[in-house]
Amino acid sequence: MYSFRIQLFTAVLFAVLSGIISYYFYPISLFLSLICGAGGLIISYGILYFFVHRPLRLIQRVIDAQKDKSSVHRVNLYTSDELRNMSDSFNTMLDSFRADIVQLEKLEHVRSEFLGNVSHELRTPLFTTQGLIETLLHGAVDDKKVNRDFLQKALNNIERLNLLLEELIDISRIESGEMKLRLRFFDIVPLLVDTVNDEQVHAGQKNITLKLSGETGLPIEVFGDRERIRQVLVNLIENAIKYSELEGTITVKFVELRDSVELSVEDTGIGIAPQHLPRIFERFYRVDKDRSRDVGGSGLGLAIVKHIVEAHDSTISVESNVGVGTKFTFTVKKSGVS
Repeated sequence: MYSFRIQLFTAVLFAVLSGIISYYFYPISLFLSLICGAGGLIISYGILYFFVHRPLRLIQRVIDAQKDKSSVHRVNLYTSDELRNMSDSFNTMLDSFRADIVQLEKLEHVRSEFLGNVSHELRTPLFTTQGLIETLLHGAVDDKKVNRDFLQKALNNIERLNLLLEELIDISRIESGEMKLRLRFFDIVPLLVDTVNDEQVHAGQKNITLKLSGETGLPIEVFGDRERIRQVLVNLIENAIKYSELEGTITVKFVELRDSVELSVEDTGIGIAPQHLPRIFERFYRVDKDRSRDVGGSGLGLAIVKHIVEAHDSTISVESNVGVGTKFTFTVKKSGVS
């Protein structure tokens, strides 16, 4: 491939040579002089048109076509090394531009969906609480058979609102990068023991057996944010309690590996159908919306769990069979592991 400078030099050379030849033939024949001059100018113009003007017009058309965001026009110039390199760079810029547009459209869709979900989640307990309070004000407050029941239901809805707002703040801080992990070395065994003991009360309300499986007699030092790891465990255990049947079993298990500790929370609950598994970590995604409303929750717990686990350079997996149960598994790095 010829250089752009060579093409320009050739055009100028033809123009100069045609001028010299025209000047040489002028005393002999005016016609030959004009033919030589015109021929040289035509050749020079042709070189400039095909190798300079036309490629620049093509670039301009592609730029104009970008007004249509769905345009797939590309620049393919091979008339010179410089223009070929420029077209490659220009196409790379266009690909980046189109990728940004696609990403912005996805973000706008996520934002709209998020706002819709938030407004719905806020509206339900607010309207329910409003109805309960209005009923009490219209005379039910004096009815000892229902007043305490209505007040308890109103309190439950307020607590649900508070949980939703707390988890909205959490996930907002996580996704914006404002939440910084306090990474430290700590013994994970006491954390597991304390967390399981603390959740026994909730499990006992449904006669669910909550047990810890693993060697608790030896310390296991890991590197992570102790409170965030506890938050992950609490979310998974409480989620298992919500979706387990009466007198079910939940097992929190830990296994020491060479470079990490594998943690799992397994229940004998209702299970999750295969088509729902890829989406259960999405914000506000619910497998059974009616049951989710009954058991409470914000729909953000698993999304927060996923973010916290990934912030620890790990991943969380899920296995589930309908009518058998569900198992969540993730790992935490041991101390001294980079």
